[in-house]
Amino acid sequence: MPAQELQKQLNALREQLDQTPPLTEEEREHLHDLMAQIESEIKLEQSTQENSIADGVNLAVERFELEHPTIAGTLRNIATTLHSMGI
Repeated sequence: MPAQELQKQLNALREQLDQTPPLTEEEREHLHDLMAQIESEIKLEQSTQENSIADGVNLAVERFELEHPTIAGTLRNIATTLHSMGI
């Protein structure tokens, strides 16, 4: 089920945030806000035509790609899972 896979990826992202070299407070807050939005969408378990969450994930990938490639990779997986869920 895609929602379970997405939750696993969010858990992996949390672990990476705990182990990653220091992020700025702004970067960390941005990722936590994004994860909260994704978790809200999982709880609703409904597809939406809004692309704001997927767009936010894609922007985060671009933002973290150079300095934090592991986080960016996990975010890419999240974006793919969101897409497969129709979000």
